[in-house]
Amino acid sequence: MAAAARDRVAHLLRQLQRAACQCPTHSHTYSQAPGLSPSGKTTDYAFEMAVSNIRYGAGVTKEVGMDLQNMGAKNVCLMTDKNLSQLPPVQVAMDSLVKNGIPFTVYDNVRVEPTDASFMEAIEFAQKGAFDAYVAVGGGSTMDTCKAANLYASSPHSDFLDYVSAPIGKGKPVSVPLKPLIAVPTTSGTGSETTGVAIFDYEHLKVKTGIASRAIKPTLGLIDPLHTLHMPARVVANSGFDVLCHALESYTALPYHLRSPCPSNPITRPAYQGSNPISDIWAIHALRIVAKYLKRAVRNPDDLEARSHMHLASAFAGIGFGNAGVHLCHGMSYPISGLVKTYKAKDYNVDHPLVPHGLSVVLTSPAVFTFTAQMFPERHLETAEILGADTRTARIQDAGLVLADTLRKFLFGLDVDDGLAAIGYSKADIPALVKGTLPQERVTKLSPRPQSEEDLAALFEASMKLY
Repeated sequence: MAAAARDRVAHLLRQLQRAACQCPTHSHTYSQAPGLSPSGKTTDYAFEMAVSNIRYGAGVTKEVGMDLQNMGAKNVCLMTDKNLSQLPPVQVAMDSLVKNGIPFTVYDNVRVEPTDASFMEAIEFAQKGAFDAYVAVGGGSTMDTCKAANLYASSPHSDFLDYVSAPIGKGKPVSVPLKPLIAVPTTSGTGSETTGVAIFDYEHLKVKTGIASRAIKPTLGLIDPLHTLHMPARVVANSGFDVLCHALESYTALPYHLRSPCPSNPITRPAYQGSNPISDIWAIHALRIVAKYLKRAVRNPDDLEARSHMHLASAFAGIGFGNAGVHLCHGMSYPISGLVKTYKAKDYNVDHPLVPHGLSVVLTSPAVFTFTAQMFPERHLETAEILGADTRTARIQDAGLVLADTLRKFLFGLDVDDGLAAIGYSKADIPALVKGTLPQERVTKLSPRPQSEEDLAALFEASMKLY
């Protein structure tokens, strides 16, 4: 990379680091008195682990018909997208349903990177179909669409915004029983088979938002590594970046006992609760797998060992972030995806401009972790070491720069676009990108370090070029 560009990136990252607030409130988060947050409100004192049942194994999709038979299902909705409907994963699932005598209807109109309109279309289909079980075969878009369809078909009198996260929606807790949902992931990224989260583009505001509730998580996730052999190289890379950031963000998120407010009733405790001792284990394990296998999985489509491990890593990171949450990389990614102009990612067969979710998340990661590292520098150094950095002589105050540099080398080695500028953004877009990040409180409030609009603008500017 050009020396001038590299110096510019380093300068911006140093500026972010220097902008760190050094007051006692923000510089020693772990030393807070228990139960008191910086604002004086009562913080939470508990965390809850919720995860779908998971079954892993090559060929395990063939069991889906037996599972539905065991559940007594009589009228099943199988959801997928137009591309996948022609590929082996969907065929294997349908064959299993037919073999086990399960009546089913296929909905193959899932949109890659769904919108409120595409969710509504699937919801209307589900409401008319009166299904007693669902099967989602696909990536995060399909699984999330199916979760939403199940939720609103089970709660037909609810307004769409009732369950959408505040401040865009009302964020009401889900109290209705849902139908069984079996998720069959075909990508290794979202971990959606393990989580109670469904993400979509809210077109009116041009931002991504979501529904987050333990109630919508799948009943069962069937993780079949044979499906990963159908993924093109860039899909493997971009979905792998989602795993990478799920692990990094959940491990560095605000600790659960510092998150406020403390819920008055367990039903209002959010799905994303902050870093906690159980999520930490899953996040770190997923990160080790990414460090070892992602490059292999991208470079060789026939490397079943690497692709199998990445398929599991996606679920591991899902268990971690599904309970701890993510923070700024994801919060900032939603307007990056939502405001896309003309960029169409390689290897994605879609008829609309698209910044794949994992790419939109990872492009800000060097700047974000430079910014957050002052809070828990040890954790930032630990993750840098897992990703290949030699941290033996690193100074603790340089943790963010070390992790940022490690991430840039990792991304450069996988031919990632050179920052937001390379996918069509310029400095003129920064106000709109900041505006699109502000409603993402569900995740931005889990950043270990509070951020102003000026901080967000600086992070977007530092992400315009990576190398």
